[in-house]
Amino acid sequence: MLALFRWVSRLPLGLLHALGAASGWLTWLLSPTYRRRIRDNSAQAGFAFARIRGCIAHAGRMVLETPRLWFGPPVPVQWGPGLVLLERSFARGKGVVLLTPHLGCFEITAQGVSQHFSARYGPLTVLYRRARQPALARVIEHARKRDGLDTAPATLSGVRQLIRALRKGQAVGLLPDQVPPQGQGVWSPVFGKPAYSMTLAARLVQKTGADPLLIWGERLAHARGFYLHVEPFDGELSPDLETAVGQINGAMEALIRQRPEQYLWGYGRYKTPRSQA
Repeated sequence: MLALFRWVSRLPLGLLHALGAASGWLTWLLSPTYRRRIRDNSAQAGFAFARIRGCIAHAGRMVLETPRLWFGPPVPVQWGPGLVLLERSFARGKGVVLLTPHLGCFEITAQGVSQHFSARYGPLTVLYRRARQPALARVIEHARKRDGLDTAPATLSGVRQLIRALRKGQAVGLLPDQVPPQGQGVWSPVFGKPAYSMTLAARLVQKTGADPLLIWGERLAHARGFYLHVEPFDGELSPDLETAVGQINGAMEALIRQRPEQYLWGYGRYKTPRSQA
């Protein structure tokens, strides 16, 4: 599988995005469950299908661009004006908790931050869950071994690793709209419907005093690369855990509404959490 990923990584980004868009639509056509989830999730958020139909192609682009981002030559990345927010947060020395939903290209946000800041402030540490397929897990582990980027498993030891990184004034990255295992979250509204939501992001900020920032990588048209958006967290995070989780969910909703056609509406956001076992 590693050889296949490396071969795909040599293809032009434009070709990968074209093939990805086609594969995204093919998946949509062949899977009634996937079609229903996209329609139900987007309707829950108040979007007509015509407004978010682009997410079908974007999901496929995300899959096929990944080998290029992991193993291929660099792709164009632009920073928005929010870059100064990151500079200020790092300068405080309290650490930075970067929050991004399944929106646009979240892989490029990690690479962009690590490339721009790791030489001065240390590596970015991202939380990850090991793939269940052994071959894919080996590919991911190989791809993530790069300068300026560390990974922390979604375990107690991984949480401790994140806390240590923040106390060193470094940054950590999480996807707070990922459904955690049972016992690691609370039920909190997402677009008006209860969804099992991780508490880790809120607890990291509460425990360390780190700055929470919102970040996401917009996929630009015609394979022109990616644009990194960085925004402040609106207001102070509540010391009450459930309230803080709700605030983070609301912040993710606001980001998604900026480009709903680039969100993974096919993700099972409202699913029942799996057992930790």
